[in-house]
Amino acid sequence: MCTTCGCQVTVGNRHFLLTPPQTQPVTAVTVLSNLLQHNDEQAHRNRSQFDAHAVLVINLMSSPGSGKTALLEATIQKLKDTIRIAVIEGDLETENDAERIRAQGVPAYQITTGTACHLDAHLVAGVLPQLDLANIDLVFIENVGNLVCPASFDLGHHRNITLLSVTEGDDKPAKYPVMFRAADRVLITKTDLLPHLDDFSVEKAERCQRALASPVPVLPLSSRTGEGMDVWLDWLQQEVSDHRQRVANHQTLKPKMQEDGLKRHQPEPRPRFRPVART
Repeated sequence: MCTTCGCQVTVGNRHFLLTPPQTQPVTAVTVLSNLLQHNDEQAHRNRSQFDAHAVLVINLMSSPGSGKTALLEATIQKLKDTIRIAVIEGDLETENDAERIRAQGVPAYQITTGTACHLDAHLVAGVLPQLDLANIDLVFIENVGNLVCPASFDLGHHRNITLLSVTEGDDKPAKYPVMFRAADRVLITKTDLLPHLDDFSVEKAERCQRALASPVPVLPLSSRTGEGMDVWLDWLQQEVSDHRQRVANHQTLKPKMQEDGLKRHQPEPRPRFRPVART
């Protein structure tokens, strides 16, 4: 997992490895802990920029192929005349998804992470100068497809949305609790395929979500047919309005950060072995 694979290191924060804290011994533990601290500090700066313009930022998380980009396309088609939308796309390589979003007539900015399996606050900060925040109401961040690491990194956003496709498995909330506990909404996508999939139960998926002591709404929808989209669109419009009011009241929202997910990203010190005295 993240304690050994090095997924905390991205092109956005790699330079911090060259300037570890000087007040303590330089070890893997101190350097990687320093990266997490820098991420949280940058996330605070990102969120302050978004809030200064009353821009709501929503982080979309899921496994690859769950329909995040298709959901964005359908959402933009319905809302782009009433809500000013921009999208930040995260993938290891290519601009394929960003090109699909630009074809809908809204700005999209691609972040290619190379080997990193998630976005972080520094990567998002790198595209902020390209965003005309004064003329944007809502920013979607389409995170890298991964059901583990994205839930543990604050990007400076406000809300987390987790997608679960009916092509995956109705027990995903039980298998990946960190991701699903972090959600403010769970969207069950591609419901138009349910007649062809007799091994996915929407009811079981929701039971697995509730077993995590999570009361968040679970919304089945189809970006292709439009089933369930009205509820999703109504929620988005209300959230944009509510966020404007929060900012006017000098308030903000921070995303749900799961303690167990953060622990997985904390490097574990190697155990020290003492030689056994011979008798």
